[in-house]
Amino acid sequence: MRIFALPDLGEGLQEAEIVEWHVKPGDAVQIGEPLVSVETAKAIVEIPAPYAGRVARLYVKPGDIVHLEAPLVGFEGPGQAGDPGAVVGELRALDEVREDEPVAAGGALGIKAAPAVRALARRLNVELALVSGTGPDGAVSAADVERAAKEFAGLGAAEPLRGVRRAMALNMARANAEVASATILGDADIHAWPRDADVTIRLVRAIGLGCAAEPSLNAWYDGRTVSRRVLATVDVGIAVDTPEGLFVPVLRDVGKREAADLRRGLDRMRADVKARKIPPEELRGASITLSNFGMIAGRYAAPVVLPPAVAILGAGAISERVVAEAGSPAVHRVLPLSLTFDHRAVSGGEAGRFLAAVIADLEKPV
Repeated sequence: MRIFALPDLGEGLQEAEIVEWHVKPGDAVQIGEPLVSVETAKAIVEIPAPYAGRVARLYVKPGDIVHLEAPLVGFEGPGQAGDPGAVVGELRALDEVREDEPVAAGGALGIKAAPAVRALARRLNVELALVSGTGPDGAVSAADVERAAKEFAGLGAAEPLRGVRRAMALNMARANAEVASATILGDADIHAWPRDADVTIRLVRAIGLGCAAEPSLNAWYDGRTVSRRVLATVDVGIAVDTPEGLFVPVLRDVGKREAADLRRGLDRMRADVKARKIPPEELRGASITLSNFGMIAGRYAAPVVLPPAVAILGAGAISERVVAEAGSPAVHRVLPLSLTFDHRAVSGGEAGRFLAAVIADLEKPV
């Protein structure tokens, strides 16, 4: 039996959720026919059959979280291999899989607990990572598990994070563990703007000009090799809030595009996000990110930088404030800005010069 494993779908994450099988055991399939739909970090992807043959076994069911290279389906017969280019990433077949091999492994690694305590936690359905240990050196005791089980019982069942929210949780944990974050704040006086100004596109344009003034903010950083790659093209990731979680479609080469073209591109991507049909490649490769959270609420923030990018600009809610105008008080519209940067790759001076260039462009009438 030939085993087909979950391929690398090219989004950098190590897992996907099974959404729907398009075949069942006993079905005969041809190369390229729809095999299974999976939900990755940001999109639902249909994986075609890599072989022509008969389906012998499905190793996972809808709703399961499957890790990269874990077995998906077994095919009977020698089969004819298809074109690996039919799926984004690499298709990999496993010669054999033990019948008792788990599809996904988990565990509370690094948590001190005796085997009997771990068994008790499994029996009471208690996640050891959520238990505060009171034993020697912080070890979790049986009493700790029993206490936690009573506390959790009144909270109801935990809701496993799926799809976009799960990807967001993993990405934020990675960012928190890796990035040396620093945030600087500033304000842009936009009183000269027309009332119907496109705030998001003005911010995108200002980011492009800020990167031209200080290219070090338009970069990727590799912590493993302690190296930085300054990018020639400014590709701005736009944070889009949805009920399913956070999506970040990427507007490409913003420095060379007109405002109307940027708006059309952003509208199309937002529509694709809402329909969950946005291509995965449009969610990858941002060189810098914009979070216009002020459209909802808030003045300043400390946005999270997601590696390998080194900067994210946050825009707060526009408000009217008293400012000095020719030595006298006046009421102007002000746009608050928050720039978070990875201090491993960006100096405070570089961040300050970038923000100054952004503010200078935003304060122009048009």
